[in-house]
Amino acid sequence: MSAAGNQRKRRRGAAAVLAGVVLTGVAACGGGDDTSDKGGKPTADNKPSAPAPLTEPRLRAASFTDGEKVGIYTASEFTLGAPLGEDYTADPAVCQPLVSLAEGATVHDPAAEVNRQVDVDGEMTGLSVAVQLRSYADGGAAAVMKALGAAGTQCAGGFTEERAIAKAKYLKVEPARTPAFGDEAKAYRFTILDVKGKLKLYEYLTVVRSGSATLSFRAEIIDTKDIGGVPEEVMNAQWEKFRTGRNAAP
Repeated sequence: MSAAGNQRKRRRGAAAVLAGVVLTGVAACGGGDDTSDKGGKPTADNKPSAPAPLTEPRLRAASFTDGEKVGIYTASEFTLGAPLGEDYTADPAVCQPLVSLAEGATVHDPAAEVNRQVDVDGEMTGLSVAVQLRSYADGGAAAVMKALGAAGTQCAGGFTEERAIAKAKYLKVEPARTPAFGDEAKAYRFTILDVKGKLKLYEYLTVVRSGSATLSFRAEIIDTKDIGGVPEEVMNAQWEKFRTGRNAAP
């Protein structure tokens, strides 16, 4: 494994110690010569079909590239796989979208997913942002946002994040400021108790929906200070790449 990979592995290990190991087809009928320009083919009720979800190559074209600079931050691929994957669950289960939106988190699994990490080179305990782009079929993206909103409301008083060998206690879930881009967005501030039950740590989650895709940003720091939110320069830079790159070939 590369030095960068080792650094990220050590970073996640350090975070675990401090944070307690701290989320229609088309059926045409009658008069089949509809040539409206609404997009998609006419369905039985004369409504256009939903567009196909973005493929993984399109999401890659719309995401940060390995080594890309974003202000003081550098983007990279996760060397140990996607963060907050299917092994991260929540109790109660309704809180799951706050922990992970990976496959199985909701009834709508992503059709494609791309994961990136953005942090400051050489800072093992500095700010780190997991940036995850996902696409969905059949209105799944909007449904996922609805599930996320329900979790934010029903889990405001806290919940437990469960992993293979440990648990993390979320004390509070509070709304945070959302960015101005996208079709809709939700953002939360988490207050999390450390493994010894003494220190309060803070993380932020922002999820933006654009059509059938979501852009997720989760910011954390191995420290007790409040970082105040996901860095705007990271979100703005990723949005611009997504906005211009999602239609790139193939």
